[in-house]
Amino acid sequence: MATGPDLLRLLAVPAFAWAAYRDLKDRRVPNRTWLPLLAVGAVALSWDLFGILGGTALQRRLFAVQVAFSIGIVAPLGYVFWRIGGFGGADAKAIITLAVLFPTYPVYEVFGTAYPLHSAPLGVLSFTILSNTVLLGLAYPLALAVRNLPRGEITPAMFIGRPAGVDSLSEEYGRLLETPEGFTRRGLDLDALRMYLQWRGATLSELRADPDRYRESLPVEPNDPGDGSIDDGAEDPPGSDGVEPVEDDPWGAAAFLSEYGAYGTPPPELRAGLAVVSEPDRKRIWITPGIPFVVPMFVGLVLALTYGDAMFAALSLFGLS
Repeated sequence: MATGPDLLRLLAVPAFAWAAYRDLKDRRVPNRTWLPLLAVGAVALSWDLFGILGGTALQRRLFAVQVAFSIGIVAPLGYVFWRIGGFGGADAKAIITLAVLFPTYPVYEVFGTAYPLHSAPLGVLSFTILSNTVLLGLAYPLALAVRNLPRGEITPAMFIGRPAGVDSLSEEYGRLLETPEGFTRRGLDLDALRMYLQWRGATLSELRADPDRYRESLPVEPNDPGDGSIDDGAEDPPGSDGVEPVEDDPWGAAAFLSEYGAYGTPPPELRAGLAVVSEPDRKRIWITPGIPFVVPMFVGLVLALTYGDAMFAALSLFGLS
């Protein structure tokens, strides 16, 4: 039978299922998702600590190493990846939460079989969840390539993006992979584009129909840009009362970004994105889709609790572990 703390930790499964759904639906996971799970993790960890005090010296040392690795290494990895732009804030919070929830391997016996079936030598489940997530994430570039290949889209971008209709960008998540100068690995965030359009009180089709008007002016009464999500009203924003001329700030990018960070978008990046999407003859543009990272993390969690460490098991097959 599983211990009380390990049964308590199973609350993470439905919570992460809901978070994965929200991440897939609109790339937004509310902050209120993580605090209750962190509280559950803290209670379970304290419960474990109380129980391990009656164990052997070796068991206590192993427990201390596992907890130190999970909270001292796995949790900071989430913060580091967020700081370098590897993924979003919700993904970082999810990793930190998992580090607190699963510093050790639980054991669940179901019909005479103990799960997880395979464990890694160190026995830190949060690290197993993270490695499972990375392994699942490696399939994403291959899936994009398979999608692009039959359409003749054979470019370096075929592994990281796909072409999308310019007129449909308001309904897409991700980043542009093009500027007026050509291919880029880090183009304008489409959430930032929606925020800008909402701020200006314009639709993308209106901007494309008269780009000079928007390039050379500022809105007289700008709107609240919201958070850039598709359901935030950017498709049909309220109109502004007019525009006023602007100099030395094409598109009013600096004015907009000085008040709204738009996820760290710099003015040159916003200007380049607006310039490329407003090209009158452009019908499509390459984008890298926004990856709902909490989805493979949820699958990695379920895989870790049932099968165990998939990467370690795969390496074992080739004698590499």
